[in-house]
Amino acid sequence: MIRTVFSRSLPRLCRPPACHYSAGAIPEPCSQPEVHYDKLFINNQWEDAASGKTFPTINPATGEVICQVAEADVELETLDNGKPYAMSYTMDLPTVVKCFRYHAGWADKWEGKTIPIDGDYFCYTRHEPIGVCGQIIPWNFPLLMQAWKLAPALATGNTVVMKVAEQTPLTALYVASLIKEVGFPEGVVNILPGMGPSAGAALARHMDVDKLAFTGSTEVGHLIQQASGSSNLKKVTLELGGKSPNIILSDANMEDAVEQAHFGLFFSQGQCCCAGSRIFVQADIYDEFVERSVERARRRVVGNPFDLKTEQGPQVDQEQFNKILGYISSGKREGAKLMCGGGVAADRGYFIQPTVFGDVQDNMTIAREEIFGPVMQIMKFKTLEEVVTRANDTKYGLAAGVFTKDIDKASYVSNGLRAGTVWVNCYDVFASQAPFGGYKSSGNGREMGEYGLDNYTEVKTVIVRIR
Repeated sequence: MIRTVFSRSLPRLCRPPACHYSAGAIPEPCSQPEVHYDKLFINNQWEDAASGKTFPTINPATGEVICQVAEADVELETLDNGKPYAMSYTMDLPTVVKCFRYHAGWADKWEGKTIPIDGDYFCYTRHEPIGVCGQIIPWNFPLLMQAWKLAPALATGNTVVMKVAEQTPLTALYVASLIKEVGFPEGVVNILPGMGPSAGAALARHMDVDKLAFTGSTEVGHLIQQASGSSNLKKVTLELGGKSPNIILSDANMEDAVEQAHFGLFFSQGQCCCAGSRIFVQADIYDEFVERSVERARRRVVGNPFDLKTEQGPQVDQEQFNKILGYISSGKREGAKLMCGGGVAADRGYFIQPTVFGDVQDNMTIAREEIFGPVMQIMKFKTLEEVVTRANDTKYGLAAGVFTKDIDKASYVSNGLRAGTVWVNCYDVFASQAPFGGYKSSGNGREMGEYGLDNYTEVKTVIVRIR
């Protein structure tokens, strides 16, 4: 069934991977795509909310209302979220298609084991669907996070009730239309736009939901876990916040390290849970690295997300916009050196200048709290032992990076870091086959790969007497 969705919808959704074409090959976007789906998707039907309530979804580039969506395609991703169209087209969309294709391959391979046990018995295990899976996805990667949640749940035979972010419901609802078009049975997939305190909380507390998967803030993750404990002890997997260290050793390729660190922080307007926001640079190359990073940040093109030259669009909404500016003010107030940016980048919409802070100390607010915006913090270190200790001095443990030409140093640092993913001489490399998830307050469980499928099945042991 999953294969059917993407074989029939391929002409509309799929393009060759980013590496297969140049920017000139990207088709011109429609900056005002039509919105056809703005209701709840329940049992393969489009429904108004029982309360009659709706909420607006906002274009972050202009601050204007796109449409009203009942509460409970690629241009839509850019329109609703604000990320540059070229990035949606060349990065998000191919990754989504790969995710569904990968998990479709698992649908007939999820098998149990036969286990030798004492006595005259035959023992085997079955991997059975958990049942009803509640899923709550964030606004920063609406289409991709929908795929990460939906694909493994369906591949293992579950049904899904998905609450999509109120800021970015449009692409999820478009995918719901494809699910209906290709013939999914009624009730297998249900898509509910809505607010966290109402729709999300109801899903977390519901006694008939057997498993809940959540991606979002650590604060809400605590509430999800508590709701499970006070209801039916539903299984919970959480992919939460991060304050990821990116460690640049003195023997690293400087040009590559600067570019990768820039990408690792500013990708998706800095609205990425694993953003490499704490950049630790070895003392003897610190000044050069800061100088080059500032130069690169100043060259970053901020503007209309439908312009193919744009590298950075607006933040998702007014609340996030204000929060980021507040953190920038905090950095200046606490003594960090503002090297570039730090202000508003346009007279309307939620645009913020690419911002770089130097001379950042570990105890500063901008070095300890997740900003979720285009704000780079660069810190200095001397020894490997020191930087591993400092990098681990955080409540988070989602991801990390290390840049060096020395494999022994790379191994030492990556083994010492308390993080779910460590990238060596790269950053933000994701694959459907590779598990992703966090240590500590960055969550529990894993998504993607074979590890991610474990979260959507129950293991049943069957023991048969044979004489």
